[in-house]
Amino acid sequence: MPKSRTSTKSPTLPLILAAVAAIALLVTLFDLPGAAPSGSARESSRAAPSDDPLAQLARRQPDDPMAKGDVDAPVVLIAYSEFQCPFCGKFARDTAPTLVDQYVADGTLRIEWRDFPYLGPESTTAALAGRAAAAQDKFWEFHDVMYADQLPPNSGRLDEAYVESVAEEIGLDVEQFRADMASDATRELVAADFEEGQAIGITGTPSFLINGTPVVGAQPTEVFEQVIEEAADAS
Repeated sequence: MPKSRTSTKSPTLPLILAAVAAIALLVTLFDLPGAAPSGSARESSRAAPSDDPLAQLARRQPDDPMAKGDVDAPVVLIAYSEFQCPFCGKFARDTAPTLVDQYVADGTLRIEWRDFPYLGPESTTAALAGRAAAAQDKFWEFHDVMYADQLPPNSGRLDEAYVESVAEEIGLDVEQFRADMASDATRELVAADFEEGQAIGITGTPSFLINGTPVVGAQPTEVFEQVIEEAADAS
């Protein structure tokens, strides 16, 4: 019998902590090879996204089941995220639907998911499950169910039986889902995303790049709207 899923409310990330985290990430990101050193004048990533190594992380794969929006949208939001993180859940429930309605729908924005399962083995289980759902073109359905009834981090309940219950709920072939979860190829895809995030200095979730501009944490929707509109204006 599928395990029940219990809703939890995510706390709001205090803006002052988000600002501190953003500054720390910016220092790390801007020390990347090919980017201007910290403390020096730096070209705005919004002004020249094609020249920004962070903006170039957008994959724009036409058949990417873990992306939403036009492949040639002028703005790409890369979301380094994971299914146990309460702040990722807050973004998914409170902000992402607005961004989809306002910017994805009109062709301005593309959203690309990256796995960053840093909270432990249950996070890895969920990331593998998300990839297995993506193999059946139902990643976003899996995403929505996982965040709608999000478990507390490291509750001991986010196991294979739990994610299989989600797979069944969204109409997946559960046997294929189970096989895809266990495959080396799936594990390598999750690891590649995680290593990409670590390489640019990400240490927690959610962390975002909007045409190369970092936005850290479950910021108010207005913050995302402002950065997206500035990026669109500069494109």
